[in-house]
Amino acid sequence: MEFTTPRLDEPPAVVDAGIGVHGVSTAHDVFRLPDLWQLHLYHYEGVLSLGRSVHPIRPGHVSLVPPDTEVHFHYRGRSEHVYVHLRLHGGGTARRVPVMQDAAAESTRLADLLRNAVTAMPTSPARATAEVWAALWRIAELPGIEGAGPGRHHPLVAAAQAHVEEHLAGPLSVPDIARAVGISHTHLTRVFRAETGRTVVSYIRHRRLQRARHLLLSSTLSVTAIAAAVGIADLQAFNKACRRELGASPRDVRARGREGTGRG
Repeated sequence: MEFTTPRLDEPPAVVDAGIGVHGVSTAHDVFRLPDLWQLHLYHYEGVLSLGRSVHPIRPGHVSLVPPDTEVHFHYRGRSEHVYVHLRLHGGGTARRVPVMQDAAAESTRLADLLRNAVTAMPTSPARATAEVWAALWRIAELPGIEGAGPGRHHPLVAAAQAHVEEHLAGPLSVPDIARAVGISHTHLTRVFRAETGRTVVSYIRHRRLQRARHLLLSSTLSVTAIAAAVGIADLQAFNKACRRELGASPRDVRARGREGTGRG
């Protein structure tokens, strides 16, 4: 087994979280949780095997093992890791995630999240759940996974989308986004279209107008302020973009939304 397919659209049910210390009295453990997923963040060197799949364990590596899977841990002396035992709900999109990954630069952030879960578990299970859920999403989106799989974009596309979200209120151009991601304009254009079915420019327009729609329906900001907040300060251009993307002028979008919720 090289990959697993967790579904992360709903929060997990965290059953236990703690710091595991092994390899003191034995160099080999066999472990299976019939009904629970195993999440481990490692601080030691060793080997993990399940079935015919063998994975080196190194500090900063993270594993996610599905329920009812027999796992063999081989230690080289005292071995410490952070563990979480959890249930995942069956709904939502299945995401293709390696059983074992090198978290690399993300390992520090993952360690913070999981240690927060460990300390919160006795008194605030809801806080522990929030920390573990955030960690699971980070694990599912680690770069370097072969093949995007359902519900996951190419890491370069994900990085470009993240840059767009962070700079939606300001000027955005394809060359600027490509430069931020560290690839050429041509490469970004090709990969983005292949992964999303949209051009980069179309995606930027779509995200700006989705945010505008939210602000029109959920806030009392003026149309002028909303236009500026989504990076389209020219009111004529904003009005035209709303008609094209949302099917109505900004004021009509707002009015229809209020009619639909019974507000005057």
